[in-house]
Order: sequence, then C-alpha cells, then structure tokens
Amino acid sequence: MELGTRTHIMGVLNVTPDSFYDGGRYVDTRQAVRRCETLIEEGADIIDVGGESTRPGSERVSAEEELSRILPVIRALSGAAPILISVDTMKAEVAESALEAGAHIINDVSAFRGDARMVNVAMDSGAGVILMHMQGEPRTMQRNPRYHNVLSEVCTYLGGRVQDLAHAGLARECMAIDPGIGFGKTLEHNLQLLAGLNRLGEFGRPVVVGASRKSFLGWLTGREPPDRLAAGLGAMAAAIMRGAHIIRTHDVKESCDVARVLDKIRQQEFVCRES
Repeated sequence: MELGTRTHIMGVLNVTPDSFYDGGRYVDTRQAVRRCETLIEEGADIIDVGGESTRPGSERVSAEEELSRILPVIRALSGAAPILISVDTMKAEVAESALEAGAHIINDVSAFRGDARMVNVAMDSGAGVILMHMQGEPRTMQRNPRYHNVLSEVCTYLGGRVQDLAHAGLARECMAIDPGIGFGKTLEHNLQLLAGLNRLGEFGRPVVVGASRKSFLGWLTGREPPDRLAAGLGAMAAAIMRGAHIIRTHDVKESCDVARVLDKIRQQEFVCRES
C-alpha cells in the first residue's frame, strides 16, 4: 500500500452474532459477501473480516468456529474483487488459514502477544500486520482501566512491539500500529489518545485508528450505536488531521467523503508551508 498520499479506508465486516454494532447482520455468507460488495462500491480500500467479537465483555470462541465464519467470506471475496482483505484475529491458526484463502493483512488486537506463533505466520506469508494496544483482554478490559499517562504508555507499548518483532525477524515495512481506541480505555483516555495521536508518528509506521460507533462516543453524546455516525466522523476527522493513515469504520461512504475533504486541506497546508 502507498500510504501517506491519502487516507485509506478499512471497512468493517463482522461475521459474528455478538459484535457491539453489527453483530448478527452478516452471519450468512451471502449476506456478508453482499455487504462486502457494498463497502467496495462505497470506496473501501481494505475489508476487515472478523469472526470473533472483541467488544467489551465478549467471550472467546474456538479457532474452528472462527474459521467456519470467516473462510467462506474470504474465499468468495478474494476470487471476486480486487480488494485488500484483512483478517481480524488473535489466533495464528486462523490467520494462517485466512491468508491461504486470500487475505493479505493480519489485524491483531493483542499485537501478537496472544499467540506466540503469530510472528512466524506473518514472516512466512509476507503479510501486512496491524499491531494494536489493548489493556487486559476483551472480556475484562473495561473494568476500571488505569494509566499514569495513557499517551506515553500506549506509545511506549507500540514502539516496543515494533522493536521486539523487528528483532524477531519481522520486517518493519510490514507493520502498522493502532492505539486501540476503546480497548481498555475510559472516555478521557480515548480523548487524550486522539488529541495526541501525532506522537505515534515518531515510530515511522502507518497509524490505524478505529473509533466508529464506539461507546465513548455514546458517553459524549448520549446516543446509541445506530445514532453515532456524526460523532464517529468527528473523531475520524480529528484522527486524520493528527496523522492517521488508515481509518477502520462501519461507515465507508461517509468516511470516504470526509477523508477526501481533509486530505485536500492537508495538501494545501503543505503548499502554504512551502510558499
């Protein structure tokens, strides 16, 4: 991917019965593939396919169950559309099978800490990887998360993961980083991460941000997930203006419009600095 020239949009496809926003909508493979076609038409650069919910309080599922949900969709998508496919998983077995089926990117909310074999899967395949910060694990992460300085701690963690995995043999050029908005964070933590997002640019790796429809937007606005579109676009705009390269979202069409406007404004900022 050529990152830095424009913002790339990652469309979310959860083939799960229990995800916080779209759980149960796309468990049927035909429905899931139709949803992918819509996301592509709306302008998605990447489709992120997930078969295990990581919402707060969620329970783990077996690799077999996760694979039964995602593989039919990935196979159908990889054979029908020129689109990058990401697999949202913490399990090396699932990532390996997904990559063999046609996926290109491993999006791991545990930053490769959940399964020691994940780094070998990534190296053997040459896949792109997204390393996310999460305090705790999905089932318990929102039970009173605490930080001394959330921005510094998230930066230290992600910088450490990039360094450790590079030492293990994974090419730095394969890696992107994600501060994990909503994953073991309070409202204030999420706002501080978005406000200081440009700090993540210090590591020289693309930054991924996913704030779409999340709970902190509801805490701010008093709105339920179906009514958080505007709030999510506001958070997205803040992320782009502070250096995000990839936006993970349920709302591809609207996000593409916002990204186009902000990308043009950022280009003009560069022109103004040079003149």
